[in-house]
Amino acid sequence: METVNRKDAAPFITKDKSEIRDILSPRNSSIRNQSLAEARVLPGKSTEEHIHPKTEEIYYVLKGKGRIRIEGEERDVKSGDGIAILPGKRHKIWNTGKSDLVFLCCCAPAYTHEDTVITE
Repeated sequence: METVNRKDAAPFITKDKSEIRDILSPRNSSIRNQSLAEARVLPGKSTEEHIHPKTEEIYYVLKGKGRIRIEGEERDVKSGDGIAILPGKRHKIWNTGKSDLVFLCCCAPAYTHEDTVITE
């Protein structure tokens, strides 16, 4: 059995400039085909618009509020929202609130810098 606690997962900056913590991924477990990370975007900040040619993503907002753009369509998001991002779709998320925007990011296959292409 493998477990990883958030407090034991060191944060790092992804290619799109968001801060994430791997909860479970090939980098810290025997998981090979997906990853689960906690992402954090500070108030007034955003990720850089990007695509993942191979990776399908799910964002699940834990706290805060923001705005997401996927392929030119924008929508407000808040705690409790799930967001589907298909491979090859340009996307960017902004923190529009006064506290950190925190969300889970599930990727299949697992997140890599190599499968991240900045588009802005």
